[in-house]
Amino acid sequence: MKAIFYTAGRRLELRDAAPPAAKAGEAVVAVDAVGICGSDMHAWLGHDPRRVPPLILGHEIAGRLGGAGGARVAVNPLVTCGACAHCKNGRGNLCAKRELLGMRLPGGFAERVAVAEKNLLPMPPGLSPVQAALCEPLAVCVHALARAAAAGGEAAGGGRALVVGGGGIGLLSALLLRGAGAQVCIAETNPLRRAVLAKTDCGAVVESVTEQNHFSLVVDAVGNAATRASAVRAAAGGGVVVHVGLADNDGGLDTRKMTLEEIAFIGVYAYTEVDFAAALGKLAAGALGALEWVEARPLADAPQTFAEIHAGKCAAPKVVLLP
Repeated sequence: MKAIFYTAGRRLELRDAAPPAAKAGEAVVAVDAVGICGSDMHAWLGHDPRRVPPLILGHEIAGRLGGAGGARVAVNPLVTCGACAHCKNGRGNLCAKRELLGMRLPGGFAERVAVAEKNLLPMPPGLSPVQAALCEPLAVCVHALARAAAAGGEAAGGGRALVVGGGGIGLLSALLLRGAGAQVCIAETNPLRRAVLAKTDCGAVVESVTEQNHFSLVVDAVGNAATRASAVRAAAGGGVVVHVGLADNDGGLDTRKMTLEEIAFIGVYAYTEVDFAAALGKLAAGALGALEWVEARPLADAPQTFAEIHAGKCAAPKVVLLP
């Protein structure tokens, strides 16, 4: 089969690879669509020690069981032990033994991938593979906003919300918040991407955050020192900052303001099985709109696409590859 291998920093190669063999409890999925995640970009830059080359990246996957004519499925790429306290309490995303397709296990930038059968969800009728590939990033957003609501983030159900970063996670979060009745502002530095965002129903689109003490909920979908600093500055007293991005770990928090104004800062990671199923249901119901901002490209275009995204030359908030 053909697969895209991450072979070194800023290097991807299209190679022939042996098709995966399913182990007990697994199935082989023919990949129809696989999204490029920010964590894939992070690995490509050589910034993720968990992803060791040579490795097939990719975890936002939709496909068919076996091959042509097989049952269509959306893939939950988060593999958990199922036996620890977190797993038994429905928080498998915190499982100490968790794995992710495309991290240490072979991922979906390939024609086929082996997946645990329990991680396969039937794709609803009428949903295209490109749309279904959004289920994984949307599940991250569903989980993040649920955690925000539990912490008192009023904008999760209305009010003022700021989203920092207009990539897939940022835009999907903004669309969910808009659907919940929030007044949303989304900040994105890339002018090409801002032009695309402006054509969606994601709220007000700006280049940078100027308001301070203004938003009851802030979603940091980038996660670097500068965005953390701007997120805390923008948060109103008693507000919630939800930290989803993992760009760096270089500080940026004004802990004095967070303490004096009781601003909750919540780190969120991945999603639960319930979140993933909810995300698939939202996609099937058309709750995110037309999704015309998603761009599909051939799998072989992955090296060029990664370079374009990094250089800021790709306008699409989400690119999905087609093996």
